[in-house]
Order: sequence, then structure tokens, then C-alpha cells
Amino acid sequence: MRLYIKGGKEMMKRVLTTCPYCGVGCGFYLDVRQGKIIGVIPSRSNSVSKGRLCVKGWHAHEPIQHPDRLKKPLIKENGKFKEVSWDFALDYVARRLKEIKDKYGPDSLAVCTSARCTNEENFLMMKFARAVLGTNNVDHCARTCHSATVSGLNQSFGSGASTNSYDELPFMDCILIIGSNPTEAHPIAGWRVRTAVDNGARVIVCDPRKILTAQSADIHIQHYPGTDIALINAMINFIIRENLHNQEFIRERTEGFDQLWQAVKDCTPESVKNIVGVEPELIKKAAKLYALSKKACIMYSLGMTEHTVGTDNIIAIANLAMVCGQVGREFSGVYPMRGQNNVQGACDIGALPNVYSGYQPVSDEAVRIKFEKAWGVSLPANQGLTLTDMMFKAIEGPLKCFYIIGEDQLRTDPNTNWVEQALNNLEFLVVQEIFMSETAQKADVVLPGASFAEKEGTFTCAERRFQRVRKAIAPIAGKTDGEIICAIAKRLGYTMEGNPSKVCAEMASLTPLFAGVSFNRLEENGLQWPVPEQGHPGTPIVHLEKFTRGLGKFIPLKHKEPAEIPDAEYPFILSTGRMLFHYNTGTMTMRTANIQREYPHNFVQINTLDAQKLGIRKQQKVRVKTRRGELEVAAEVTDKIKPGVIWMPFHFSHQPTNILTNNAFDPVCKTAEYKACAARVEKVNS
Repeated sequence: MRLYIKGGKEMMKRVLTTCPYCGVGCGFYLDVRQGKIIGVIPSRSNSVSKGRLCVKGWHAHEPIQHPDRLKKPLIKENGKFKEVSWDFALDYVARRLKEIKDKYGPDSLAVCTSARCTNEENFLMMKFARAVLGTNNVDHCARTCHSATVSGLNQSFGSGASTNSYDELPFMDCILIIGSNPTEAHPIAGWRVRTAVDNGARVIVCDPRKILTAQSADIHIQHYPGTDIALINAMINFIIRENLHNQEFIRERTEGFDQLWQAVKDCTPESVKNIVGVEPELIKKAAKLYALSKKACIMYSLGMTEHTVGTDNIIAIANLAMVCGQVGREFSGVYPMRGQNNVQGACDIGALPNVYSGYQPVSDEAVRIKFEKAWGVSLPANQGLTLTDMMFKAIEGPLKCFYIIGEDQLRTDPNTNWVEQALNNLEFLVVQEIFMSETAQKADVVLPGASFAEKEGTFTCAERRFQRVRKAIAPIAGKTDGEIICAIAKRLGYTMEGNPSKVCAEMASLTPLFAGVSFNRLEENGLQWPVPEQGHPGTPIVHLEKFTRGLGKFIPLKHKEPAEIPDAEYPFILSTGRMLFHYNTGTMTMRTANIQREYPHNFVQINTLDAQKLGIRKQQKVRVKTRRGELEVAAEVTDKIKPGVIWMPFHFSHQPTNILTNNAFDPVCKTAEYKACAARVEKVNS
């Protein structure tokens, strides 16, 4: 949708599009004058944001035309980059990919596509990996954040996505927020929570920090990181013992309740007190409030997923929701708050090593034959490597080549030294980016990509809503990411349709989950999948009459300690997270003047009592150490964090927190334990 406004000799256009920051999916217009984007105007008609934006959304236009933008392809020679033509770069990339494939086989190559790119570009990239390179080694950053959501909710419900719509949040009686900081990480969702409070809702916050939402919550459970299963099991224990569980729902809509009860029978609020660090009465109070509320939901994010038990954490949430019958109906449900703008879509589109679009397994022969007929090639049947396993295989040697779009593994993945070792061991690394990231500096070839404002397509936000992305200006470097992928494929002897509208149609034709999606149906406020056919209105609430898997499945769980626990040498638990004024690795927000000014440097939060014991003053420089590295930052001394716990954001490339984090992984989803590792804090003598 484009609005043209005449003003004197100039013509201004306003282009409606979708925000490129978090997974909430806010809508705004880009104001364009003489080919330059000059501002952002919120869309009042957008069903998600309803005329509101956070501080990042208001400034979303600034990085687009930043002087640091990559404008020419770069090839490294003798350790230095030189500019080359597009034809030269694309020819070179195609030749090297073919050489490596011919020498080592297709599984020596891997592709990391991007939650920052459109659905259509992700579809093209996963098609490129499978149909052109001949490998299922394709993954993206969901591996580092919400892959536990997919693996956990899929086991419990049969579908790994949000169950309900944002529109229901203001009308809840109770909102349980665990491992999520909506006011800072998902501000417009946080606004919905505040609206619910204004309407009389009660809020429970489970977080080691007294985040802004916790400061006004009815109940704040300040538990230790990595103890979520013990906490939730204790809540379930109390609910069942007090006969607060929804017996009708359990009987008619679920299976495995008896096994669940056996697992939690001895897990009383009193028995977990020393594990979680919370008084039993507070756990009971929270459990009772959630169970007795007629309209209650659970919101969670990376504080639950980024653990070695991330999958189990999400199953525990599902267990709690089903015990109380708070799922499968309006004004209830489970809300995974996705971190990046299109991380939901990249999963849905099949940028994963084990599924095609719509979560159709690569191992299913009938599915594979369908895609082979559509694409005209034979496709691999074996499951590919996860992003985690790609790093291991690069270090071990079998993985020779990595093609990365829109991700900065050297800053997002855990244990930076481990990631650097993996990238250094590759024979060929291609990075497609809009800025020269730390990972791009390691590349043999850097291809300049296009921002969200330079392309057509769709994003899918965390409530499963397809939304349009519209081109406001021509690609600054001359090509969109989709055009680059298609150009390399053609040089490798395979022609792909690159028109975004036609790619969307191809996606729909191969994917029952969103067969009814098309550009012309997304012009206003998009559609929430499932959309099984043309004319279908979309599905705001899933699991209404039955779960996707039939019966919801209770899965018994036991508390497991994090991979690292505090000891005499490393006495603190280090946890990490997001903050309001920055996003991801700061690639865009550090290039936004007003935002960067608020928080230009990294810091560590430490409890006042802990700081006093160590002789640490406010804003004093300290050294944070783990078994993997160390970092000097300023100390933020505060009573808002639990004693024994320290916390750091991960947005600062020049002070990268992931030097410290642990590359221990969930065995099911392969997500790292970013939220709990052993650390110590020392004063830095000036």
C-alpha cells in the first residue's frame, strides 16, 4: 500500500510495511522524499500495533541509509577485501560452491538463512540448499532462541507456535509471565499487558530480576535461573492437591495425566524452596491465582528456551496450561514471544534441517516426492545439520563451506572463541549482509544485501500472522537478497522464480498450512495460519476443538541442574537478555544516534549486597569471568536482581557478552544455555 502526497515540486510517498525489529509485527509507513526515507509514521489500522511503536520502531528508518551500508561485493585477497563487480562476485561464489560440492559432496556445504529476511527469501534459500546444493544442511537463528518452542509445544500440542491472538491479551483475568521481559523486549506486547492491568487483570512475573513488569505485578517470583521446571512442577503439585485442576478438560482433551501426577507428587512448594530460592507460600499464591482465573494465559521468551533443558521448560509450561484447561479456547493459551521480526516465518517456511515449508518432514517420502515434482530434481532424504552441529562439523573437518545470510554468528552464538575456531577452519565462507559484521570480516566473499525497506515480501509475526513487507526505495547495493540467491542458482544450472509474489504462490501451493495465503489477501492486516484454502479467514486461535496432535500430551519431567552451577571459583550465576534501547547485536540500533546515546556500552547488573561484599561501587569497572573468557564492563549495582545472580545484555559488538556464555546445548533442540552459567566478578584496579 502506497500513499502519494503532493507538496510543491516534490512528491512524497508513504509506504506501508512491517517493522524489522522484534517478533511482535508492528505496522508503520515509511515516508519517502526524492528517493530518501526521511521518517516513520505508525499505522493506526494495523491490527497488531494499533498506531503505537516502541523507541526502536520510531527510528527504524535510520540504519537503512547509514554511511556504513555495504554497497559493493567484496572478495578477500591476501587477507584484505577488494571491491569487485556483481558478475565477478557471483561467478566466483558459484564456481567455489561447485568445486567444494564436486570434491567433498553436497553435505560438505551448509546454509544459514535469516530471520531478518522475508518468507520468500527464506523459501528461496532453503530451496537453493536442497534443490541446487543437494543438502538439507539449512538452518537459521531460531536454533539459538526458540527452537525449544517448536520441539516442546510440538510434543505437547502438535504445533510449535503461539496458540492465541494478541487481541485477547487486554481481556485476560490473569497473565503469567515467565522468562520474558515484554516491556523491554516486546514493548507493544508489553503495552497490551498494561492495558489488561488497567482492565483489572492480575499479573504474575517469574524472573530473577525485578523487571519493569514485575514492579507493578501482583506476584513476583524471583527464582534462580535454570530452576523453572522445579517451580512449575511445584505449582502443578499444589493445583492438583488442592483440587484446582480442570478435571473435565483433562479427561476429554488430554492423555498422560496419571504419569504427570506421579512425576510431581513429591514436588511440593516446600520441597523446592532451596532449589528455586522462593518461599513456598508465594508459589502457592501464584498457582492458585492462575488456576482459578477464568481467562488466563502464559507469556514466555528466551528466559525459558535458552537452557540445556529448554525443550523440557516449554513442555512444563504446556503441562501447566493443560492441567488448568487454560488452552484451546479464547482468552487463554500460551504465547511464545519471538525475538526477531521473522523468526516465526523462517521456521514456518522450512529454513530448518528436518522439514520443508509448513513443518513437512524431509524424511516423509510422499512429501519429498511432492517437492521433487515441483522443483524438478531429486532431493536428499537425510536430515541435515542444525546450526549447532554445523559448528562442530566445521571444527572436526567434514563441513567445508558455509553460506550465511543476515546473521552474525560471532556475536550471537555462545562461546565466541569456539565459533571463531569453526569459521577459521572452513575452506570457503560467504556472508550476505547489509553491514560489515564481525562474521562478515571472516568471510572470503561478502555480498551486500538489502534492508526490509528495499524489497517486497512477507514477514510472519509471533502470533502466526503473515504481513506484507513493501519496497520503499531501490536496493542500495543494486540487488535484493532473493535476486542474489537466484543469480547464483542460475550460474549453477538451476533456474528459480524470484518474483516475491510468485514465490509466495509457490509456497502456498506446496504447503497445506498456508495454502490460502497470497499477496492480494495480505494487503490490509494479514492472515494468521492455518489458512488451508483461498477464502479462509485465517485462524486466530488454534487447538479449539482438539489439539493438532489429537489429545494434548502430558509429559512428566524432573528438575535438572544447568550444565554449570556456581562453585567457590565461580560463585555467581550469569544470565543474559535484552533491553529496551537495543536489539540483537546492535547492528541497527548502534547506528541510530538517539538510541545509541542512551546505552553506548555494555554493563553487568549485580545485587547491592553482593557488590558490598566485593567492595564494588556503582559504575565501577569490573571484570566478569567465566571458564570461556572475560570482559571488562561497568557495574550496575541494584536491588532489582536476586543475590547470587548477575545479568548482562548481549547487544554490544565491541564488548560481546557471548565471549562468556556456555556452549552447552539442549540435546533435543540444540539451543545453547545462554541464561545460566558459572561466573565471577572482580574489581578492576585503575
